Amino acid sequence: MLVALCQQYSDLDDADIQLLKKNAECLDNIAELMGADIFIDCCTRDPDMAIVVAQAQPSSVKSLYSSSVIGKFARRSKEPAVLRTLEIGMPTMDMSGVTQEDKSVRQSVSPIKNSSGNVIGVLIAEKDVTERVRAEKKLSVLTQTTEQLIERKALPTQGDRADNSLPYHVTDGILIFSRSGVCTYANPVAEKIYRDLGYIERLEGLSFSNMTFHGVEFDNILSKKQITLNDLEVGNYIFHIKYTYVKSKNDNFAGVVMLINDVTDVKNKEKELVLKTVAISEIHHRVKNNLQTIASLLKLQCRRISDVSAKEAFNESISQVLSIAATHEILAEDCQDDVDIMTMLEKIKANTVQHGLLANKGITIKLKGDTFLCDSDTATSIGLVVNEVTQNCLKYAFTGKDSGVIDIEICKGAMYANISIIDDGIGFDLDKDSSEKLGLLIVRRIVTEKLKGNLSTESGRGGTKVLFDFPLNQHSALN
Repeated sequence: MLVALCQQYSDLDDADIQLLKKNAECLDNIAELMGADIFIDCCTRDPDMAIVVAQAQPSSVKSLYSSSVIGKFARRSKEPAVLRTLEIGMPTMDMSGVTQEDKSVRQSVSPIKNSSGNVIGVLIAEKDVTERVRAEKKLSVLTQTTEQLIERKALPTQGDRADNSLPYHVTDGILIFSRSGVCTYANPVAEKIYRDLGYIERLEGLSFSNMTFHGVEFDNILSKKQITLNDLEVGNYIFHIKYTYVKSKNDNFAGVVMLINDVTDVKNKEKELVLKTVAISEIHHRVKNNLQTIASLLKLQCRRISDVSAKEAFNESISQVLSIAATHEILAEDCQDDVDIMTMLEKIKANTVQHGLLANKGITIKLKGDTFLCDSDTATSIGLVVNEVTQNCLKYAFTGKDSGVIDIEICKGAMYANISIIDDGIGFDLDKDSSEKLGLLIVRRIVTEKLKGNLSTESGRGGTKVLFDFPLNQHSALN
């Protein structure tokens, strides 16, 4: 039964399971020796649940159980000691719990570790506690706690939990321990945290060893004066915990303060954000791949076409698709929605050099100037404009020339940025040649409608200059 349960509900390997089985062979003797119900529980794939894999009942005293609970689950809400020891590998002594048959018991739990020091299960001893003994203990603890708090005057007493008491309004859990390691004070936040973790009884009076979530010893805190632990996972919770040694005005020991900050929601949101970022990056990567596939298909189709004008149209479409792909490639690499404009134009330039330059002409494209970040929509529009103008330069500017230079320059101002594309080609007559022939109609619409900017063109025998500007958004202006 033990082997089958471990294989079904846990991730323990065969060696660990055999070690638990060997420990289970001694349970009857331990039950008689202690006069208590003895169990072995092991962890499951649920962090808030363990499973009973072995059980032994004493014959000298009456058992708390009417039947076997092997195969039943121990939940954090009812047996916090079991889950605590499984998680941190420290014994938990004399802590309240509720059995699978809904009986109140006191549990002492010890870890079972393998040769590597990993906790693979826990040994549990359970005894019944009468209500009278428990009530007397609580009354004693309450009296002691009240006297200590009044004497210290650092925190309100049980009857003074007024609305103006700071410890009852802070968002961190606050616990105070005496020199002997006994909890003497817990604010409501701390009480809620431990209650959510399955602690049934009042925190005041519990020992530090039963309340800590990790392997830190109380004497270690007294010697180091301060210990901070971040991102401590307890079940489904994540805590930041700080211990501070506190002195009174006369420099005597006043207590050890434990601050518990529940950062579970923050960490979960961070994880969600990371997952969403990864998903967005993957989407951009796939879009880039799809666009490059489209460009490849267009190239294959272009090779089958003999009409020169049709080939030119296909090449223009290929170049436009690749310019959009360049934006998505950067977004996929950076995992954010901001694009470095210089990096994007470098990729467009590389695509143009590879696919757009005429093989029989020595044309050089130079990119220089400032850089800034902009959102993906703006970057895509800028890329399309620069690509279109550059392609027009290659098509028309160097007719009858064997070489030439195209300069692309970025200039970032305080509120506006402008990009100029300048060639040293043959130029053209602005009054005679239509903008449609030069491919500037699409460019003008993108600049005015998408970028909300202005476009100007100058041309003569020394070449042509196309300049467009656009407003920088607040984020871009700060980079």
